[in-house]
Amino acid sequence: MIYLVTQTLNGLFSAALLFLIASGLTLAFGVMRIVNIAHGSFYMLGVYIAYTVIRRTGSVLLGTAVAVVVVAAVGFVMQRVFLRRFAAQPLAQMMMTMGFALLFRDAALMIWGGDPFTLAYPAGLQGSIEAGEIVFPRYRLFVIAVAALVGIALWILNEKTLIGARLRATVDDPEMAAATGINVALLSGCVFAAGAALAAFGGVMGGPILGGYAGIDFDLLPLAFVVVIIGGMGSLKGALVGSIAVGMIDNFGKALVPELSYFTLFAPMVIVLAIRPTGLYGRT
Repeated sequence: MIYLVTQTLNGLFSAALLFLIASGLTLAFGVMRIVNIAHGSFYMLGVYIAYTVIRRTGSVLLGTAVAVVVVAAVGFVMQRVFLRRFAAQPLAQMMMTMGFALLFRDAALMIWGGDPFTLAYPAGLQGSIEAGEIVFPRYRLFVIAVAALVGIALWILNEKTLIGARLRATVDDPEMAAATGINVALLSGCVFAAGAALAAFGGVMGGPILGGYAGIDFDLLPLAFVVVIIGGMGSLKGALVGSIAVGMIDNFGKALVPELSYFTLFAPMVIVLAIRPTGLYGRT
């Protein structure tokens, strides 16, 4: 029983990080119909930028804020200056984001080198919490709680605000949305920037556990794609359900049958696609 509870909590921690990454990826796809290969790079850049600021200032909060703002700005410029030129050309956009991913990786190697590192734990979140015979790291519980709050905030923004109404209108019919006065191009840039910011925030949250290194972007990107494929492209609810499913399956698969970890991860995706090609909550 103790083993089951511990592994379930570990799976929820993985799901929390995956949700922070995949929610931004699925938002960008929902608005622009673009499969962003560089999305994992935003996670990587978030870790590196936070690491640099924290090392110089000692402030985890400042490092988090700077990483989120800088990566959001990078995403905004990337969409407005480059990707917007290839609207309605998904293959060209996908190849361009692949080029950006390779560029960001090489830039990380040149600026920060190839040595792996970990971020410092925030004050007060070191150590573990004991509940009977169950011992679990305090920081992992914190990440789970933060991801839950982010999910609630995204739901409120999407369902209860004018921005969310405009976003849903743009997803449903961009031409009609533009005809009603919505600046679809600017909204697309802002959504892309928000997705980049979420990935960077996920990088900061995962930094003390997973660390950072040049190449972590492509290590995490397949997991994020499995999440959005299972949940359905463009669906926040799908990103949440997909993150929990993938986090649990990946964690228990590596713990119980490590030699079949890739099979246990990708087999559910194949099954979901065979039954429902648009994903669990994707639109037909």
